[in-house]
Amino acid sequence: MVGARLLRKFSYAFAAVSLHDGVMDSLIVPWVNASTMSMFLSSVAQRHPDEYIVMVMDQAGWHIAQELEVPQNMRLVLLAPYSPEINPAEHIWDALREDCIGNTVFASLDAADKVLSKGLRSLESDPARMQSLTGFKWIRSISLKAK
Repeated sequence: MVGARLLRKFSYAFAAVSLHDGVMDSLIVPWVNASTMSMFLSSVAQRHPDEYIVMVMDQAGWHIAQELEVPQNMRLVLLAPYSPEINPAEHIWDALREDCIGNTVFASLDAADKVLSKGLRSLESDPARMQSLTGFKWIRSISLKAK
């Protein structure tokens, strides 16, 4: 009897959504640590140079690492530990699993990354959907009424 060896490879994705306008930023990386998280924070800060960014996130090790480099135009706010359900960005991953990558076997990590990238670009191109997914749509309506 010949056995098959299961080989698992991983890629990781960071994503953040603006509660004001539904703009999403994302980055696919080969691993997660303080260095790749710092790279993502820097990327977001560079894409929004004229904005002050308050980024809300959980307390994953790479989110709270001492080596984390936080850009000048950004402040990190940490959610309570062990409470991913209160992180609105978690809905992004649910949508990606449902729409793109769930129950799929890929021939290679490269193929999986291409599908993940396409799914993230699709979400990024739809700010209204992002607001709906992350629960921020009501905040926009309140801010528009205040004007």
